[in-house]
Amino acid sequence: MKKNGIKSLFLVFMMTVLIFSFGTGCTKQDAENEKGNSESEEKTNKEVNYPLDITDQFGNKVTIEKEPKRIVSLAPSHTEILFALGLGEKIAGVTDFCNYPKEALSKEKVGSYQNINLEKIISLEPDLVIQYGQGNEETNNKMREAKIALVSYEPENVSQIEDTIVDIGKITNTEEKAKEIVSSMEKRKDAVVEKVKNAKKISTFYEIWYDPLMAAGPGSFMDELINLAGGKNIAGDAAEGYPQFDLEQLVERNPDVYLVSKDSKEKTTDSIRKRPGYEDINAVKNDRIYLLDPDIVSRPGPRIIDALELIAKSIHPELFK
Repeated sequence: MKKNGIKSLFLVFMMTVLIFSFGTGCTKQDAENEKGNSESEEKTNKEVNYPLDITDQFGNKVTIEKEPKRIVSLAPSHTEILFALGLGEKIAGVTDFCNYPKEALSKEKVGSYQNINLEKIISLEPDLVIQYGQGNEETNNKMREAKIALVSYEPENVSQIEDTIVDIGKITNTEEKAKEIVSSMEKRKDAVVEKVKNAKKISTFYEIWYDPLMAAGPGSFMDELINLAGGKNIAGDAAEGYPQFDLEQLVERNPDVYLVSKDSKEKTTDSIRKRPGYEDINAVKNDRIYLLDPDIVSRPGPRIIDALELIAKSIHPELFK
């Protein structure tokens, strides 16, 4: 979009030169072209009018007094959204776990999700803080007392992730870029869905945690990704989003594909294969255990479609050669 804006600006400049060079020799068509270019430029560079009143995902009504210049992100997924929107230079602070893109590593650290350093945040003098979930009310009030605009998002499916991207785009005066990102995500998602639409649904299990064994259940974005990718989540009928599974239940449902986040060096396909009782599971017998990058599959941000593509290739490798 930036490139198109520069091109439009160049065309307007050249038209102006021609008008002043040839005076009354400018035709009616030339004038109409100039008007059209000007209107296109105005539309492309349409800006947000501040103060901006917004309502975040949790129903909090927040007034953004001016375009944010110093932003603190309290979640890796929010950090990825901000960088995707081209706002890297405006990011004043991030959490200890914000490691993507690599530029995030050089940003000031403000603690972790469960242990936020409030003094550090306030010292950075942000005009906007984006947190994951509703946060701690006492901490929230102290940030508001410091005149910091605080918004909260915790998307749980692809649609909510896309809504979060657009909302953050509105708040930061990058809505057009946000819509471009969402459009690209939708096209890639549709491409996966189209490829697997006639394929057999493959029984799939996604391991959230091993001891105790926990799965991705209904309502989780991982459950949605499995279904979009042409799989059938064996924990999809559980009573909660992240249910605990016992070995007997896992063996009985017998998944053909076993997905797991590689969140430690010790977790390997071999270590999973050697777990007691796992030898009777189809995914183990047929060597269909897939270790996935946790930073990609566990973050509800722009790379969630990367996660979808990885999962689809794991479930239906024959369709994604």
